[in-house]
Amino acid sequence: MKNVAMDRGLRFRSLFLCGAGTIAALVPLGALAQDGVAAGAAGETTFAESEGNEIIVTATKQEKTLQDVPVAVTVTTAETLERAQLRDIADLVSVVPSLRVVQLQGSAATNFFIRGFGNGSNNVGIEPSVGVFVDGVFRSRTASQISDFPDIERVEVLRGPQSTLFGKNASAGVISIVTKEPQFDFGGSLEASYGNYDAKVLKGYVTGPLTDALAVSLAAGLNKRDGYMKDLGDGTRTNERNRWFVRGQALYEPDDRLKVRVIADYDKIDENCCGVVNIQSSAATAAILSPYIGGMVNDPADQFDDKVYSNMPSINKIENYGISAQVDYDVGPMQITSITSLRRTNALTDQDSDFTSARLLATNLQDQRLKSFTQELRVSGNLTDDISALFGVFYLNEKFRQNGALILDDQFRTYADLLVQGSSGGALSIGLLEGAFGTYDGDPTQYLGTFLVAGTGQNMDLSLNSEAFSIFGQFDIDLADRLTLTMGGNYTKDKKSFTTDITSLDTFSAIDFDAPQYAPFRYGLLYQGALNNGLDAATAAAFASANMNNPLANPLGPLRSFQLFPPFVNVPNAVENGKTNDGNFSYTLRLAYDATDNVNLYASYATGFKASSVNLSRDSRPPQTLANDLAGAGLLVPNLRYGTRYADPEKSKVIEFGAKGNWRNYAANIAVFYQAIKGFQSNIFLGTGFALANAGKQSTYGVEFEGTARPIPPLTLGVAITWLDPKYNSFVASAVGDQSGRRPPEIPEWSTTFSAQWDQHLGNGDRLILRGAYHYESSAWAVEGLPGFIQRDAAGNVVDYQPAIDAAGKFKRQVDEVDASLTYAMENGLELSVWGRNLLDDRYFNRIFDSVAQPLAVSGYANQPRTYGVAARYKW
Repeated sequence: MKNVAMDRGLRFRSLFLCGAGTIAALVPLGALAQDGVAAGAAGETTFAESEGNEIIVTATKQEKTLQDVPVAVTVTTAETLERAQLRDIADLVSVVPSLRVVQLQGSAATNFFIRGFGNGSNNVGIEPSVGVFVDGVFRSRTASQISDFPDIERVEVLRGPQSTLFGKNASAGVISIVTKEPQFDFGGSLEASYGNYDAKVLKGYVTGPLTDALAVSLAAGLNKRDGYMKDLGDGTRTNERNRWFVRGQALYEPDDRLKVRVIADYDKIDENCCGVVNIQSSAATAAILSPYIGGMVNDPADQFDDKVYSNMPSINKIENYGISAQVDYDVGPMQITSITSLRRTNALTDQDSDFTSARLLATNLQDQRLKSFTQELRVSGNLTDDISALFGVFYLNEKFRQNGALILDDQFRTYADLLVQGSSGGALSIGLLEGAFGTYDGDPTQYLGTFLVAGTGQNMDLSLNSEAFSIFGQFDIDLADRLTLTMGGNYTKDKKSFTTDITSLDTFSAIDFDAPQYAPFRYGLLYQGALNNGLDAATAAAFASANMNNPLANPLGPLRSFQLFPPFVNVPNAVENGKTNDGNFSYTLRLAYDATDNVNLYASYATGFKASSVNLSRDSRPPQTLANDLAGAGLLVPNLRYGTRYADPEKSKVIEFGAKGNWRNYAANIAVFYQAIKGFQSNIFLGTGFALANAGKQSTYGVEFEGTARPIPPLTLGVAITWLDPKYNSFVASAVGDQSGRRPPEIPEWSTTFSAQWDQHLGNGDRLILRGAYHYESSAWAVEGLPGFIQRDAAGNVVDYQPAIDAAGKFKRQVDEVDASLTYAMENGLELSVWGRNLLDDRYFNRIFDSVAQPLAVSGYANQPRTYGVAARYKW
């Protein structure tokens, strides 16, 4: 797949690599320290007022300066969010190279990856491996994480397993968003931005005191933009923005010992998203384009023209709201902290999931509702002059409900008939099959007009109740002057119970092609096929007689791909109780040494944990190992497909060595690590559904470097480089065969960000600020395989996985993005900016997959094109 901006990207990369060499020359050898010095882009520290690494970090649940936190953490400040026009978590990838965020089929379908590890967006039952926290409150699903940044103070990204202090969903890392506390001085800001695609952003923030002990704040924002893709099927634009939020806070501080902070927020999304591009056609695509159907898809040669086809706008209606209260109370040398939250997320989505203008699928409706309650209580302080400690407990209770339907439209039957006739050389048709199966079942009219007709499909009603409790603690022991030992542990207990009520409405999907009563039908097809291949009548008859009851020679076998909605074995049942129960103890050991007043070193070993995930979808199938038990209980149904109900827990570990340093005008870091996850929960699209499976083990070696330099007062340079060498150590039962020893997809070997900011103070007290950044990700496989290309026999058994791997091998992803902004900041608080993102208009696909209902065709989700605009901001 050609990267249309590759040549320009290479030139820019050379320019910035020269800049990196300049930085290396400016930074002393001893400065290879400072993990996450980035108070901004790519570790970009705001050196104004000599703040440097004195910025406070709280993601480790202790207030420490960035310099003193011996963990891999990158901090992005509010100033960088403003200068780079970063609006939500997805935008952070341009400033944090170890973080990758991918938005897929809808506004809520967002995956987070840290150091190449991540999952969770396509199924509400799959817990993300990257935990997201807002003001210390856990946001468990991506639909509750993706609203625009409100009144942000900073965003902290902790890399590697963090289960010791966070418990839930931190096997790969943590994103911690910290908003501004209300202030006892009156202040605020207003911001307006306008850009291409009629993009409009309005944000406001005001704070001040009500009494000497009570301060409040209110933030609100609106983000609207036309879609950057034209949908030529329904006449709309997709991949739009239409979201808003409001957030109120109250801070009560009657004395130096007590602080109470209450936060209430509400945000809403109502968007048409997300467009799917055809990148490889097949004979099935030709059937869609035929006069019999009259459907349209884009030409693969025009895959980056941002033109797509569907027959209805997508629906993405998401609302999040909640309230939290944090109480901090000092009792002597100890501090008690309590964080309580109640949250709710409602998400209604629907789309034309065949991604063509043909009327193949009428609806793919999902109505999801999430209620969550969390409570955290911890005590911290100094036990002695040499020992500090933190103890805590965490409780989570969540309830999910999901209703949905996947229903065929009025052209699917005609479309399937074209494919059936084409694949059988005209010997079969949908109408002929209805009559034949009815005849052999004793009623020739039984199935007439019922196969694959409009209104048939599946109805779904799913639920999941989750409860988790963890107790954690951490000791920091000063073993000697400048040498500190950290020991931490977390025991987590996690329980889930889930139910499925899925009803299949399609009669064709319930037909057992191997049933004995259809033997004469199979005989006739085999006999005629043998004659057509040149055999004489006697030989053809013998062949047909010998094979009419052989599943491996069943001439009806190719029709299995049209049995989209086979009967379902719901759970709980007599064999499966629909419950998981996990327990785990994770721990951290770390030595930190202050080599000098400016250089800190650390070495750590940490483990992490993520509980079982549940396949809460139409693909929730009993495992093959339960086949005999299900048969004994009388639960077998025709065409029962086996798969997985849930994936076992993930257990992660990381061995890491790091160094940090901070000087007046220079800062740098390096972290060298080995990270592995046993039982990594993989969820891959199969063309009509998803396969959830545990990889035996996935691991990566890596190096992360971040540095900043201020060689002359107006100029700040930043660089962040991540190198990863991942592989599946063991993944025998993947959806595309044994992947053991292969490199996992979508993980670039190199991820880099280079930034430069020129902050020129003018003689009248105003400032002129020029900022530029370049983000690069080296070429990586887009997906490990395309299951629709797997070679199967007539019984549906796998013959060869290699075609699926080969089909995916020609699709790769590379990123070369340049962002820039120019701001005139006046002394009176008014700022005027012009900005641009992805200025090279670098295009690539975030994800590719087997086209829905189009065998041997391939589709993909394209990235966002060039955007630019102007902004005005006033602060007081």
